[in-house]
Amino acid sequence: MVQPQQRFHLHTLGCPKNQVDSDKIAGTLIDDGLVPTEDVSSANLVVVNTCAFIEEAREESINAVLQLEQERMPGSRIVITGCLAERYGEELAEALPEVDHVAGFGVPVNLSQKPGGLSVKAEAQAPQFDLLNLRRPASSLPWAYVKIAEGCDRACGFCAIPSFRGPQKSREVDSILREVDDLSIREAVLVAQDLASYGSDLGRRGSIVSLVNAVRERVERVRLLYLYPSDLSDELIEAILASGLPYFDLSLQHVTRSHLRRMRRWGDGGKFLERIRRIRELCPEAVFRSNFIVGYPGETEDDQAELVSWLQEAQLDWCGFFTYSREEGTYAANLEEQIAEELMRERHAELSEIQDVITADRRDRLVGQKIEVLIDVPGVGRSHREAPEIDGIVKVPPTLKPGEIYDVVVTRAEGPDLEAVLAEMS
Repeated sequence: MVQPQQRFHLHTLGCPKNQVDSDKIAGTLIDDGLVPTEDVSSANLVVVNTCAFIEEAREESINAVLQLEQERMPGSRIVITGCLAERYGEELAEALPEVDHVAGFGVPVNLSQKPGGLSVKAEAQAPQFDLLNLRRPASSLPWAYVKIAEGCDRACGFCAIPSFRGPQKSREVDSILREVDDLSIREAVLVAQDLASYGSDLGRRGSIVSLVNAVRERVERVRLLYLYPSDLSDELIEAILASGLPYFDLSLQHVTRSHLRRMRRWGDGGKFLERIRRIRELCPEAVFRSNFIVGYPGETEDDQAELVSWLQEAQLDWCGFFTYSREEGTYAANLEEQIAEELMRERHAELSEIQDVITADRRDRLVGQKIEVLIDVPGVGRSHREAPEIDGIVKVPPTLKPGEIYDVVVTRAEGPDLEAVLAEMS
């Protein structure tokens, strides 16, 4: 057991799923007696939870490690964990001798390890902990990400995640519900690499519906992120609409049928539009977000034009666009017809400009409306339309109490953000 005054600093990069992992790592360190600190220079242990999804994320992770290494206090230890450590452990340890330890998934992170620790290969054979089911501290906010599964069984042409996160491994329902109870939150944001297929590895395909209903009995709001469109069943749509948050985050990636098949993906723009229209008929207040990859090998000008037209017709509330990253070990890495970087940037800019106008228009339409918001921190709230840390926010009077839900009236829209005042009591 370490001394109570020893501190740790945890720096997280990447997606919400990484944030959950960091919370679990923090829980183990707190159980070991360490105290969290935001001040890197006062920490005895500095942990960097990295991302390795695309080249840009890897560069950001490496730069963060180098910066924190410069800022840490003499005699402290710096440890790299997360996706970058899992995917490139041996290379990372050799390339960054200033780092004290490289720890892949499930490898304990603590102060008791000898400098350098085991080799990455040796650690892979050592006893490991189950990161997915570790205890985590109560949330300091009225919402929290809750990871319900790890890994992915799909074979999308652009994605290397299955190669280092492994096949899907779903948590048991009881474990998830205990975590939701322990977090003491009002909004649970369920995340996984392939959320809608939760339970399929346990022989219980479609069990995401019963899970959403069970979580809804414990919190006012349940939000789902990263839904593969082929698994968006009528039953799941009904569960989402009944969850208190009619928010649909659909992982579409493109809309041209032939191009989606090159990506090794399901669907096409027509199918996607039909589903969106059906949901809007059931719930006009439903909100839609998606992500699209620009410049995947073989993408033509016609593919780009079809996506432009689709965006204008779909009128999604939120969109993210990412230029293709050639990832070692993926199906697409060896495809011909790789797209030039400059052309990818041009297509990205065109799509972003179109979507920015759509998003601004949909936000403008809310001016004058009464909406319900959950207050995250003083002065900042969110309605069902805004996922935390991803979409815009609702700026509210700082007197509204964090953790409470209020009716407010939107007075102004500024880009992705709204401004609102407390609604008058009738």
